[in-house]
Amino acid sequence: MDGYEVSNSLSGAVVHGNVIQGGNVTVQLQDSLRTPHQVRPSRDFFVNRERELATLVAAIGRVEERRPRIVAFTGLGGVGKTELIAHFVSRHGSLFPGGDLYADLAAYRHLGGVDLSEVLAGFLREFGVADVPGTLPERAARFRTITAERRVLVFLDNVEHAAEVRGLLPAGGLVVVAGRRRLPGLRLDGAEVLQLDPLSPAAGVELVRCWLGPGRGTDQEVAELVGFCDGLPLALNAMGYQLLDGELEIDQALAELSDPAHRLVSLDNEEGGIDRMLDPVVRRLSPHAKALYHLVGVNPGPFVSAELAEAAGIDRASEGLRELRSAHLLDDVVDDGPGRRFRAHDLVRLHARGCARELPERLDLLARTVGYFRGRAALADTLVLGDRFRLQERSGEGLPGFTDKKSALGWLRAERADLREVVRAAAEQGWHGEVWRLCESLWALYHSDKNYGDWIETHRLGVESAQWDNRPDAVIRMRNQLARAHYELKEYPLAVEQVAMASEILPLVDEPRLSGVLYETDGLLCLADGRPERAVERFVLAREANEGDPHGEVVQDYNIAQALIAAGRAAEAIGVLDGAAATAERTDDEPMLMRLPLVRARAYRGLGDLESAVRCAEECVRRAAELGQLAKEREAHRLLLSLAEELGDATLAARSRAWLGEPEA
Repeated sequence: MDGYEVSNSLSGAVVHGNVIQGGNVTVQLQDSLRTPHQVRPSRDFFVNRERELATLVAAIGRVEERRPRIVAFTGLGGVGKTELIAHFVSRHGSLFPGGDLYADLAAYRHLGGVDLSEVLAGFLREFGVADVPGTLPERAARFRTITAERRVLVFLDNVEHAAEVRGLLPAGGLVVVAGRRRLPGLRLDGAEVLQLDPLSPAAGVELVRCWLGPGRGTDQEVAELVGFCDGLPLALNAMGYQLLDGELEIDQALAELSDPAHRLVSLDNEEGGIDRMLDPVVRRLSPHAKALYHLVGVNPGPFVSAELAEAAGIDRASEGLRELRSAHLLDDVVDDGPGRRFRAHDLVRLHARGCARELPERLDLLARTVGYFRGRAALADTLVLGDRFRLQERSGEGLPGFTDKKSALGWLRAERADLREVVRAAAEQGWHGEVWRLCESLWALYHSDKNYGDWIETHRLGVESAQWDNRPDAVIRMRNQLARAHYELKEYPLAVEQVAMASEILPLVDEPRLSGVLYETDGLLCLADGRPERAVERFVLAREANEGDPHGEVVQDYNIAQALIAAGRAAEAIGVLDGAAATAERTDDEPMLMRLPLVRARAYRGLGDLESAVRCAEECVRRAAELGQLAKEREAHRLLLSLAEELGDATLAARSRAWLGEPEA
């Protein structure tokens, strides 16, 4: 909740957000936003780069209030850009008391662009903001508000265009950018843009001697090793793992690297150069680590975990992860996601994909990977949204479950990039049943977090896959979920088009609840179009289609009540809500028990009973907080703020403003 607590009693005092009031005393507490530390720890050995470090230190001194300072480093993959920033933060992180943030934009890049809105949502969650707004402008504004009072460092990795940086700038502090492409456009924003070159021969020798020590290999041999690795720290560290492990002597390494069969090309072709350098490393991996490396190459998304590896049939997965991490082939993911996850440098992923391309078992390994993500997403969806109508059979048996709704939603958020890429990969393979089933489960994530770009892309694939799978019921479900994305974006003609195309094939299915979901979406569109009486009719039809499904009945009663309120029939809405609440209590329908009080609050407001409206809205806040349903919690606070202004209740207004992160009126 953006670092603030809901109003509570405390020994005669009242707590409102971060203010305690009692008698004639008011105490202002420091807000409880977290201090994020997302830049990964620096490795043990680091040499040279004094010019670049001096540039960063000098930039700190030129940071201006309410304006960020930008420093950009460009250079080849594997040249050490990320390690440079990690080392800088390890030495000077105390100069950023507001914390440090990290985003690998490659994980957010799809369809030719970066989902800046989701990057900002991740930053806000790292600060502890529970009520992440739903739109890009709102998220950017909240991010600037938070960083206006905190000196932060923001590290943006794998940047390709200056516009990607401009959309993620904080209000102040230091922004460090890393990318392979030259970024001259950033100079228009006052940025210093430096090219990071490979290590010089002397610096490369110094790095090797740091971990190899003085007793092994001559200086000439070490210098040759640096030359073969083109001065790239990524390659040197990978070779160093073999040398330190005792599996390889330096003269053997030089013989392998000088073999024409492994001398592809040099820095003119990064992929070829990395092949030459990493092939010997991978050949010496243990069988379980090599199997895990193949999983890195097969997995469509950027992250791997022991849980995924075990589900994919990799033996001794934890040992394999430790070995790959020791060999500098994997790095820890530092974020607030559940469990321990790892990512490979993008050049390492390219190499891993090349190694896995000709595997006889590649498709089986990919199928197990897709099955893992589909099963876990289904388990998360079931826990987050309860007993809602689903087409797919129960799945996820044998996979680890989740402790509660928040952990399930947290996993969906953390694995969002993997889930999107898995949908793509399954569609490319023609595994159509996997695609639409995974999309059906992703409703739990997309409807909560409003990941509109992913939502629309995956569901377009879902529609196509359901058609190929000859499942008209799934086509209707996919089109309806796609229509809801367009509806929330206020792209009403596109939503209407999807509903119309789904309605055309309704005669092909026997499940009445499918007509119900279309009536529901049509009713929402009627409300948006200012036709509440027509909306009532559509929601009544939706309820009839859900007869016998308690959850479906309650959902449609909820919608009918909203339409009745919009039509000026608030008293009738109260009666409908009474029946819905009784059914929800009887069936322990927690998601609807959270939503119903919000509509009841609006009904009481329509009847002029503002005190009852406040009481119901506060019940929605409490239940939404317990379930981690941030969108509804935010919606309830906005209603409370409006009610407080009508009542002239400054305390109530201040509390909701504090939660929403809005300035005092």
